[in-house]
Amino acid sequence: MDDKEIKEILKRYQTGSCSEEEKAWVESWYLRLGDDADHDELQEAEIPSFKQGIWEGIISQRPAISPRRRPVNLYYKTAVAAAVLITMCFAFYFFNDRAAPTMNTTHTMDKQDAIRPGSNKAYLTLADGKKINLSDEEDGMLLEQHGMKIVKNPNGELIYEVSETASSNASLVGSNTIETPIGGQYQVVLPDGTKVWLNSSSSLAYPVKFDASERKVILHGEGYFEVASDKSRPFRVVSENQTIEVLGTKFNVNTYPDESAMKTTLLEGSVKVSLSNNMSRILQPGEQASAVGQHIDVQRVDTDQAVAWYTGDFAFDGVELRNIMRQICRWYGVEVVYQHDVGDMKFGGSISRSKDIEEVLKVLSMTKGVNFKLEGRRVVVMQ
Repeated sequence: MDDKEIKEILKRYQTGSCSEEEKAWVESWYLRLGDDADHDELQEAEIPSFKQGIWEGIISQRPAISPRRRPVNLYYKTAVAAAVLITMCFAFYFFNDRAAPTMNTTHTMDKQDAIRPGSNKAYLTLADGKKINLSDEEDGMLLEQHGMKIVKNPNGELIYEVSETASSNASLVGSNTIETPIGGQYQVVLPDGTKVWLNSSSSLAYPVKFDASERKVILHGEGYFEVASDKSRPFRVVSENQTIEVLGTKFNVNTYPDESAMKTTLLEGSVKVSLSNNMSRILQPGEQASAVGQHIDVQRVDTDQAVAWYTGDFAFDGVELRNIMRQICRWYGVEVVYQHDVGDMKFGGSISRSKDIEEVLKVLSMTKGVNFKLEGRRVVVMQ
């Protein structure tokens, strides 16, 4: 196709008037935008506007999800989403007269061998030291004590219900901890009504009854927060040498130790990010604070990408391959080995976290000159 035809297809995509084949080609083209070699068809200055329009189009086609019901639907996409993935693969062959890179496996995997995505799995440790595997417990009330109830819902949600009399009960002391393993995630509704979604390999420690002056929790790993408003009691999230203070807002915190920085991304409201050396920054919606050592850098980001895990996707717009593979390791419980130096190879796209790992790797292998070999629970990255 020449330059004029490409521009016309992209415009039709943005207005929703393109055919299914054209739509598939555009989305495949978007996935390959990370490779400078794929920019020859358009002038460099035109790419950002088209790219933004395509991304918004892809996002708009996803079903709206209520945060309250999020854990139920996290791993189930509509047939449309599956069709998009299939047509993207088809489009790569249809519009590009060359074979796409393949993902090799050392043997043909049957349904029992396939590496499945993560699911709602977590462990709850009570103040008395008792540890509960939430996957083994039946739905319903887990504990009732001194006016406090802990209820497990079938959708991967743990709810604390505290009566007014329990709030002033001196017997409610100590803290609970909820932990998600590799390949697990869970939601907890805290005693004050704050909702927290934990990503895989994460933990949250919180008091069974918040103090009268503050609400403090300790996070390791990654969590998405929707903080219940209470101006008289600030909500604080503590992670290593970082403290995040809010009154009522929505934000994501990523503190995984294998990442280059602790990142706090604000969706709504306002938060204050402070370090142990008293350096602090106040974020506005759409901003992300990256804390490294004793320094905080703030910049505007795509918040959809920061909370993609919470909405059920892997999303990466200009993200390095090593970053993507770390996410895959945590979600699928696999080991990654690099056979070649991938350098700063970057990708762009969005893939459902509900897919088996083979499907995810196949899509990644289509977008650039990189291949994957699956050996049991080991992923070998090759050029």
